[in-house]
Amino acid sequence: MRLIFTGLLALGLSLTLGGCASTGSSEAPPLAQNTMATDAYRIGVDDIVQVAVWRNPELGITVPVRPDGMISVPLVGDVAAGGRTPPEVAADIQQKLAAYVRDPQVSVILTDLRSHEYLSRVRVTGAVRQPVSLPYRPGMTVLDAVLAAGGITEFAASDRSNLHRKTSEATQAYAIRLDRILNRGDLSTNYTVSPGDVITVPERTF
Repeated sequence: MRLIFTGLLALGLSLTLGGCASTGSSEAPPLAQNTMATDAYRIGVDDIVQVAVWRNPELGITVPVRPDGMISVPLVGDVAAGGRTPPEVAADIQQKLAAYVRDPQVSVILTDLRSHEYLSRVRVTGAVRQPVSLPYRPGMTVLDAVLAAGGITEFAASDRSNLHRKTSEATQAYAIRLDRILNRGDLSTNYTVSPGDVITVPERTF
């Protein structure tokens, strides 16, 4: 009994100390957000979609979404795709195909997200050699983006840099210790960026 009590006491002490350590820490690093999840993505004009019908390959197509938001599907004709998710479009095609094909199984896959190009870019502004708007790539970090902007200028207050990220509620700013990243190899604030992030590097005040 004493052994069990001692073990529980040690566990409780460990959790208490852990909680104290976490509350004393500074602002947590931002979590990278994947806004490109295709099941939730709303299809836009010029996006390329692939429609596949199980056991009926002749009914499959790969087409861009027209300016009116429609795609043309064999047997079915025009189907609204713009502003809808891939599962919604697949369900619509499947329902319409049921008049021609027994128990159709339809999948809709996005193969090229052209309408999402500007929403998914990462931008670097301020005291950098070449302010830039970059296509987002999975795994891209703050350092990758700053180097793509040619690095910082001699007037940069690099340790006062910020990563700005817009959420559904507000825009959050996260401090970036860019001087430590570039000159000391301290990667603690070399955050993984997300689509739509803006990195700002201010100039020194004299």
